[in-house]
Amino acid sequence: MKTKNGLILFLAAFIWGTAFVAQSMGMDYLGPFGFNGIRSLVGGVSLLPCIAALSQVNRKARREEKGAMQGDRKTLVTGGVCCGLCLFAASSLQQIGIQYTTVGKAGFITAFYIVLVPVFGIFLKKHIGWKVWVAVALSLVGLYFLCITEAFTIGKGDIYVFVCALIFSLHILVIDYFAPKTDGVKMSCIQFFVVGILSLPFVLAFETVTPEAVLKSVGPILYAGVMSSGVAYTLQIIGQKNMNPAVASLILSLESSISVLAGWVVLGQNLSAREGIGCVMMFAAIILAQIPSMEKK
Repeated sequence: MKTKNGLILFLAAFIWGTAFVAQSMGMDYLGPFGFNGIRSLVGGVSLLPCIAALSQVNRKARREEKGAMQGDRKTLVTGGVCCGLCLFAASSLQQIGIQYTTVGKAGFITAFYIVLVPVFGIFLKKHIGWKVWVAVALSLVGLYFLCITEAFTIGKGDIYVFVCALIFSLHILVIDYFAPKTDGVKMSCIQFFVVGILSLPFVLAFETVTPEAVLKSVGPILYAGVMSSGVAYTLQIIGQKNMNPAVASLILSLESSISVLAGWVVLGQNLSAREGIGCVMMFAAIILAQIPSMEKK
């Protein structure tokens, strides 16, 4: 079961990593709130047919306990709203921060959620083994080799992205709390509509979205909305069920490595020896983090 969950989370990281090109192209015509809002609404809508199909399949099971069903509905809405609030804040801050800092520095700073998840987990009384801590340190060194190519300085954009990392770590822990208690696909759908709705007033206040800009960005929006949002975030919720959130964050952090590899394979960008070392260290960290689960088996 743990292996299956790990593969599901890896697929989510793969989709996010390969969606980097689409997200970059979308920002050529839309602002951060406009792009995040539209892609999130598309992601929510893309899940509705899936939810309808699953509801038909599980109709018999849903008839059995009406009282429990009402409690599940309350948990579902609460979880979806909480996840949506975290996702809106984190993704918006990341998009804003990237405008004032380099992609390499943003990737490294965002990766601090790898450290923050187990740290926050201590306050939630979650046990974190020493091998996970070693994997955390190893992955951070790997991300340094992978992302940092210039002198590290703290600027306005760096602060935005660091706060984004804080909120992404909370997002992972919120999912870890709610995912075992409710339907992951429905919760994912709710969180995307929450992000889309929350983005609207910021778009009206700070950005201008025209039909021409949306049409020019339709390809990136569909890929980022359906695949990166609708599919990948749902895979994250499903994959995190009954899984150590620190291990989950390490697997999801492979997004950084995959984005570099995707640029090399798809766009023909050269992968330097330094970046190659970073990718190898990241994969080594993932394997090390899985060892405690294998020993328990």
